[in-house]
Amino acid sequence: MSGAKYDVVGIGNAIVDILASADDAFLAQHGIAKDAMNLIEEPRAETLTALARNPVITSGGSGANTIAGLARFGASAAYIGKIAEDDLGHQFMREMMATGVPFHTRPLTQGPATARCIIFVNDEGARSMNTFLGASVLFSKEDVDAQMVRDGGILYLEGYLFDKDEAKAAFVHAAEIAKAAGRKVAVTMSDSFCVGRHRASFRQLVRGYADIVFANEAELLSLYETDDFGKALDALQADCAVAAVTRSEKGSVVIGDGAPIAVPAEPVAKVVDTTGAGDQYAAGVLFGIARGLPLANCARLGHIAAAEVISHFGPRPEQSYKTLAEKAGIFA
Repeated sequence: MSGAKYDVVGIGNAIVDILASADDAFLAQHGIAKDAMNLIEEPRAETLTALARNPVITSGGSGANTIAGLARFGASAAYIGKIAEDDLGHQFMREMMATGVPFHTRPLTQGPATARCIIFVNDEGARSMNTFLGASVLFSKEDVDAQMVRDGGILYLEGYLFDKDEAKAAFVHAAEIAKAAGRKVAVTMSDSFCVGRHRASFRQLVRGYADIVFANEAELLSLYETDDFGKALDALQADCAVAAVTRSEKGSVVIGDGAPIAVPAEPVAKVVDTTGAGDQYAAGVLFGIARGLPLANCARLGHIAAAEVISHFGPRPEQSYKTLAEKAGIFA
């Protein structure tokens, strides 16, 4: 976008992911809901961290994963999120900066620890997430870097951060700054349970501020309280200019002017870990939008990124998305 220093500026939870393999018996033994996201408190987080066998520890958080994915496409991006002044917080900051993404949010010096998500992955790649939100949800209007928001062509807001009133107010504040600067605002629903808890606020955000909306099928149906996918798509198209809705192995549907466009998923030899699939899909779509590509090509970039990330452990790319997209002929 003209005059923008960054293609995308993201705001969301700053979380460190702890990933480990686990079978269904392990999940049942320790009372972990399978293939779901569970909010937990700090003592439970300590217990599950200790139970994780040979864990992979990496910076995560849905919005942060998307921003890191954008960097692997070659986009310029920045991130805003709350960490604590502790070891995991320092790791998050180091790893974001190592991707070339500026991250300067003032850390919390008193209060809960940096957020973490302990993720147990079974042999089919299904993930059981146990999230301690910690310092990440103590995000407020004072943490919004107004100049950074103005410097971004697209402001990307992560729905998971919606669980505190202060964070909701910060979202609206950031969106108003972006709109006043002539920037676009993108919102991701993040989780159907999150949508269910904050449906009215999400609808207000989508209708009042969002130019671009990301959701999966379950989140979309929850947002509009219907079981009819077509009816939900129509409602979404009436509320925003551009949207991308993922449907797992069915691919995705993108909405702009005219009829919705269905785009198939990319083939994957073996699904190892589905953590970060939606986040990386959003990275591809946002990169395409920032480059002015047709929506079908934007969705294809999203599926290329998602296919890469589910082929290995962890929520962030191991390969260059730019290289993969070039091999697929997207930019030809």
